[in-house]
Amino acid sequence: MRSHRQVTLVAVVIALGINARLAGAQTPLPYRDARLSTADRVRDLLGRMTREEKFWQLFMIPGDLDDASYDYSHGIFGLQISPADSARDNAARRHAERVNTIQRYFVDRTRLGIPIIPFDEALHGFVREGATAFPQAIGLAATWDTALMGRVADAIARETRSRGVRQILSPVINVANDVRWGRVEETYGEDPYLTSAMGQAFIRPFERAGVITTAKHFIANVGEGGRDSYPIDINERTLEELFYPPFRDAIAKAGGRSVMTAYNSVDGLPATQNRALLNGKLKGDWGLQGFVISDAAATGGATVLHYTEASTATAVKDALDAGLEGLDPRWHPRAGGEAGRRSLHSGARADHARSRRRSGSALVVGREWPHGSGAQRRVLRDQSAGGSGAR
Repeated sequence: MRSHRQVTLVAVVIALGINARLAGAQTPLPYRDARLSTADRVRDLLGRMTREEKFWQLFMIPGDLDDASYDYSHGIFGLQISPADSARDNAARRHAERVNTIQRYFVDRTRLGIPIIPFDEALHGFVREGATAFPQAIGLAATWDTALMGRVADAIARETRSRGVRQILSPVINVANDVRWGRVEETYGEDPYLTSAMGQAFIRPFERAGVITTAKHFIANVGEGGRDSYPIDINERTLEELFYPPFRDAIAKAGGRSVMTAYNSVDGLPATQNRALLNGKLKGDWGLQGFVISDAAATGGATVLHYTEASTATAVKDALDAGLEGLDPRWHPRAGGEAGRRSLHSGARADHARSRRRSGSALVVGREWPHGSGAQRRVLRDQSAGGSGAR
């Protein structure tokens, strides 16, 4: 099996080709040289990174550069960047410019110039002012029209990419088999075939546009009585027939490059620390080429919800060993505590995680800045005028 090292870091390396062009005609460093293989560029980049830089490449969190007390000088894998509070007029363009400015900081001001992956939500429309809001997922599924779903997804992908965002935390392809669950409207309903078909129709336009999709939440996070995040006691046959197919098809048929773990436990093990699910099903059986991230604060859920781990530090270590590659702790990495930092700083598994994430996202960053093409400028103009990217 490939090392975590060679998947997480590839998002950086192709993105870094932009730095080589900005630097002029001088011979680029190997990790910035687009003529070299991805494996060679990842290997070179990892060899240049300090332990602190590696530590920060495991995190994706909401954030920006507004708070001077948050030090991003070592870089970070991804940021969810909100528009500035004052961005009411021309909201789409202002948001894109803000993402662009923050991206330039990481490319121009950090030691290695590693770009971030700007990420956001886009379940039924890019979730920022000025973007188009389509019917909720359950309403789209009620059409049974995958061609229409594809057109909707294409419009959302255009608007998402025009802002400089390169990863979305969508779609939700959980099978909603209990109407008491509070997130039924985010799903494509109770039928695994329809959920799979709609999920594929949603994912393909984003991946073609160079925006990573993140299918979620793996797996079966509707607990007893419709309780979100509660333990799941479902046999393997039911998982195979009902809950696995949409995720399997999202990877194998639609080319999805990221999956988010669920809060719940499966067969007594939290999904985020479940080796059979992550290294077994996702990567072994289904051949996921991208990376697995946690739901917000899900890694620590093993200590406060499931009581299967003694500390956050051991929970994180076991999650990385199980196949997790990205952490969304909902706290700033600087506040992670020394024990947690030691568990993440080094080791083959942690490097493996960094590589898988960068490899899975290598082809989507740095091809052009948000305003780099006439098509993107037109989409921004349409959003600012109240239109959409739909065709």
